[in-house]
Amino acid sequence: MRRPALRAGHFAVPVAALLALAPQPGLAQGRPDITTMTCAAAAGLVARSGAVVMTTGPGTYARIVRDAGFCTIETSTRPDFEAARDDPRCFVGYACVDPFSEGRDGP
Repeated sequence: MRRPALRAGHFAVPVAALLALAPQPGLAQGRPDITTMTCAAAAGLVARSGAVVMTTGPGTYARIVRDAGFCTIETSTRPDFEAARDDPRCFVGYACVDPFSEGRDGP
């Protein structure tokens, strides 16, 4: 049984459709910016999502988690306080930390 010959442009529509579904850098969602959120809104986002990477200032960000279940097994948590729009020391959740290297200057 002989396969039909493929013509030029035969895959043009499917390839175009696949390219349209591919992630586009310009369409990526930005991180939530805690400095523009109220403390309650930021804490609520972490509580609902479990783990969120948030912008914490110009050029800085942090991964904030609801509980230790969102950290790797060898890490623990410490309370994370960030500057929200209405509270300069807002408790938003926890940061995952390595208990064996936390506070050290190097390996």
